[in-house]
Amino acid sequence: MKAVVMRETGGPEVLSLEEVAKPEITSASQLKIRIAAAGVNPVDTKLRARGVFLSDGLPAILGCDAAGVVVEAGSEVTKFRSGDEVWYCNGGLGGLQGNYAEYAVVEESVCCKKPVSVDFAHAAAAPLVLITAWEALFGRARLTDDKTLLVHAGAGGVGHVAIQLAKQAGARVLTTVSTPEKQAFVTSLGADTAINYRERDFVDEVMRVTDGTGADVVLDTVGGDIFKASINATAHYGDLVTLLDPGPQVEWKEARNRNLRIGFTLMLTPMLRHLPQARANQVAILRDCAEMIDSGSLRIHVGDSLALEQANKAHELIEQGRMQGKLVLVP
Repeated sequence: MKAVVMRETGGPEVLSLEEVAKPEITSASQLKIRIAAAGVNPVDTKLRARGVFLSDGLPAILGCDAAGVVVEAGSEVTKFRSGDEVWYCNGGLGGLQGNYAEYAVVEESVCCKKPVSVDFAHAAAAPLVLITAWEALFGRARLTDDKTLLVHAGAGGVGHVAIQLAKQAGARVLTTVSTPEKQAFVTSLGADTAINYRERDFVDEVMRVTDGTGADVVLDTVGGDIFKASINATAHYGDLVTLLDPGPQVEWKEARNRNLRIGFTLMLTPMLRHLPQARANQVAILRDCAEMIDSGSLRIHVGDSLALEQANKAHELIEQGRMQGKLVLVP
């Protein structure tokens, strides 16, 4: 089969399309999937540039997200059969094969039936960002309908679904964007206030629209200086949840004075630490989100679809930081 292989760390040029052995079922509980589309995420670019999670994980096939068709099922599989359309988040971290490929073998337990109302590209774009946003908002921040949420980078992969999930929960949603076009996009998703951070200081604007109290919950998808500044945009006794490592240079005094609860979300942890119950919880999130997608209350925006051999271009686009929604590869 054809797959995009990473044999060393570096720039996008280290990704090369190669012919590799097709994976085969080795356990009675596994499925063989013909991949119809694979999602591309910022974590993929970081693994490519800095190295995969396992010290002996190269060569590697990246890509955590996929959607495809079951072509073979192990003898103990009970939920799926050949021909079923599925979506999942699995592999791509080094060691376990990822989804920049034509086929993958996965455990039945990590798969869900694909939402029937969307194509494979939209389904493949969704699992990682949906699980990330859900765990951050409801697992870490305990978001409820009486809260005001600030989502950074609302037009991005995690941001654009976080806005929708929060609105479904009844929360008021503020978000930051970089262009008028992205302002219009996030407004169409339900954001109550879209702040162009290139034109206005987001902390000042958040304090203005919340009458000086700040946002009850802040979801930081950017890190660095944005995380530091977000402390001052979070209400007293509020929640500041980040997807990134804040680093050693954070001054925590104001966070302590505000009695903030600081949360971290890395949806890859259950896969990295082999936590089966946490993995099962994530699959349950995908089932709930599939129902929302099919009901029309949640939509996934695919900014671009590229051929598998254009994986290096996909990484370049993500690293430029200009993507709206998600990007997918189609074998």
